[in-house]
Amino acid sequence: MSGASPEAEVAALREALRAIADPATGQDIVAAGLIEGIQVRGGLVQVALRAERARAAALEPVRRAAEALLTRQRGVTNAAVVLTAHKPPAAGQQQPNPQPGQQQRPALLPEVRSIIAVASGKGGVGKSTVAVNLAVSLARQGLAVGLLDADIYGPSLPRMLGLSRKPEVRQDRMIPLAAWGLKAMSIGFLVEEETPMIWRGPMVMGALEQMMGQVEWGALDIMVVDMPPGTGDAQLTMAQRVALTGAVIVSTPQDIALLDARRGVRMFERTHVPVLGLVENMSFFCCPACGHRAEIFGHGGARLEAQRLGAEFLGEVPLLLAIRQAADGGTPIVAAAPESEAAQAYAAIARRVWDKAQLRLGSSAGPKIVVS
Repeated sequence: MSGASPEAEVAALREALRAIADPATGQDIVAAGLIEGIQVRGGLVQVALRAERARAAALEPVRRAAEALLTRQRGVTNAAVVLTAHKPPAAGQQQPNPQPGQQQRPALLPEVRSIIAVASGKGGVGKSTVAVNLAVSLARQGLAVGLLDADIYGPSLPRMLGLSRKPEVRQDRMIPLAAWGLKAMSIGFLVEEETPMIWRGPMVMGALEQMMGQVEWGALDIMVVDMPPGTGDAQLTMAQRVALTGAVIVSTPQDIALLDARRGVRMFERTHVPVLGLVENMSFFCCPACGHRAEIFGHGGARLEAQRLGAEFLGEVPLLLAIRQAADGGTPIVAAAPESEAAQAYAAIARRVWDKAQLRLGSSAGPKIVVS
C-alpha cells in the first residue's frame, strides 16, 4: 500500500475483506454490509465490524479472521478489528442514564452493582493515579472491585498495576487480569505499550463497549472507570451505555485546572450522571528533608469549587514522590505503603465514595442482581 492515496488504501483493504464470508447470509462481509468503517494511517489499520447484538458471539470468528487477513496485507504493520455489537440485557439490570430525545438501549455490565467514573476536565492532574488507588483501596476494604481503563488513546493502567501480559480468551470472551485484589481491563493489555491508537470516535466507542460487553467481569460490588480527560466520545459512551452510579471529578488546586473541572461537572449534569464529589490532587507538598510545606499549585481550590457547584468535597491528596515512584513501579501506594499519609487519604476517599454509592442504590444491601 506504500505510496497509494488513503482512499486507494481503504478501497484495497475493503476489496481484500471480500474473501471473508458472513456465516448467516453466505455473502462476503462487505456485500453483507458488516463493514462500518476502515481507518488507515502509517501501516496501522482499524476496522469497525457492524453486527446485531444477538450475533456478536457468532461473529467473533469473523472478526478474528478479518484481523488476520488484514495483518497479511502488504504495508500493514498492525491491524485491529472491533465489533460494534453487545449481548442482550440480563433481566432486572439497571438502565443507562437517560438522554433527552435518545432511543434507550440496554445497559452493559448488568452484574456490577455500582459503576463510578473517575474523570477530569484536563490531563495531567493525576486522575489515573487517583482511579487506581481508589480501586485498590475499595478492594482492600473487602469489596469485589473492577477497574476499567476507558482512556483508549493513553492507557496507563498496565504500567500502574504492574501488568504486561495479554488477557486470556475463553469461549470468545476475555478474562480480566487480576492484580492487587481487583479485576482490570485496558486496551493497553492488547497492544504494545508504544503503539499509538490512531482511531476515530466510532472505533473508540466500539473498543470501549467491547471491553465492557465482551469481558467476563462477573458479579462486582463496584467498578471504577478511569475516564480519558475532557468531555468527548468516551464520556458520552459511558453515560449512554452504562448505568453510572456517579462520577468523581479530580482536579489540582490551580485555577486553570478548576476551570476545566467545571466543564466536567457540567458535562455529567447534562448527561444525567450525579457528581459524587471533587478530589483535590497534588494539594500540597511537604519536603521530606525538612518538613516544610509548599502549596505549589495553590491549596483549597477544589474545596471552594465544590462548595460553589453544590457538590461534596471528597478529600485532598498531597504531592508526594512516593506516589509517583509507586505508580511507575507498578505497585499502587495504597498497597506499597498502606499506613502512609497518601494511602490513608485515598482510603478515606474510597470509604466516602462507597457510602455515597450505597445511598444512590437505595439500600446498604444494594439491588438484587439477576443473572440470566
